[in-house]
Amino acid sequence: MNLGIANGSRKEINGKPHIFYDGYWIRYYPPPEETLSAKRDLLLVLTRRTFHHTEPGINTPGNRVETARQAYESERSPERKRVNAAMLAGALFNRATDLFTSIVDLEQRGIHVDTDNELMTQCSECFQEALELGKQVRHSSGHEGIDELWGEPLKVFTQPIAAYYESRYVKIAQAMEAIDEVADHMVSTFKAIPGFDKTAGSILDYARAARQESEIMKSDPDFFYSWPEFVTLAARIKHFEPTINSDKTNLEEVHGWGKRLLSEGVDLISYMAGVRVPMPKSTREYLEKLEQCSSATKKLHSEH
Repeated sequence: MNLGIANGSRKEINGKPHIFYDGYWIRYYPPPEETLSAKRDLLLVLTRRTFHHTEPGINTPGNRVETARQAYESERSPERKRVNAAMLAGALFNRATDLFTSIVDLEQRGIHVDTDNELMTQCSECFQEALELGKQVRHSSGHEGIDELWGEPLKVFTQPIAAYYESRYVKIAQAMEAIDEVADHMVSTFKAIPGFDKTAGSILDYARAARQESEIMKSDPDFFYSWPEFVTLAARIKHFEPTINSDKTNLEEVHGWGKRLLSEGVDLISYMAGVRVPMPKSTREYLEKLEQCSSATKKLHSEH
């Protein structure tokens, strides 16, 4: 932890600009100039990113809001209604983006659209309702909702771009902290399981790569170097085979359990690096599994 450093402080690290937030130096990218077209471009990027990381089947076209709403309001099954809510949220999200794109097109043709114009009002209402319904949208893994990610386009619409960038750094710092928490618990759990003690280095390397993945924009040329490392480190951990010492008690069941937990930990870290926000519910559930495995291992040792 870098104590005494103010949030927003900047410096170069290895020739790359970084900005400090909540204990982490994060790659810094200057925000684009505050224009409607820049907001539109950012909204389009966030739209693609949001649907990439959320459950399939909810990228409903904006011209189908009414149909999606009718299906949502008429559904009685709670499980299916949740999915209908996600589909309606997707339609509202896309309609808001469509409206804002139209507004920018009008501005570029010399037709000024005031902030209290009906198009602007409707765009804002779509984003607001999409955000509320977005609480029922799940991550692509099915683990949990990630409404913080779902709310990013609304921030871009309602705030200056520079303010959105600042909020992005705060969320990245939180994601990095969550990644480190998961990795630290993995290391402490697996070092106590015979045959898994050699995983610590790979886990910490993967956490470092995941933090880097959470901070680097895909438009950055460095992405062509960071992504291959991130992928290969994940594969190395997932394919890890524990050594079985014949002098020890048969630990095959614990080894199978350990391999599954290693793989789940890699996936969870990968999810958080991708969405760039913490996933507290998934993290809590995974740490509970690690604790159960640790307790079972200690019990096994005490019995022999």
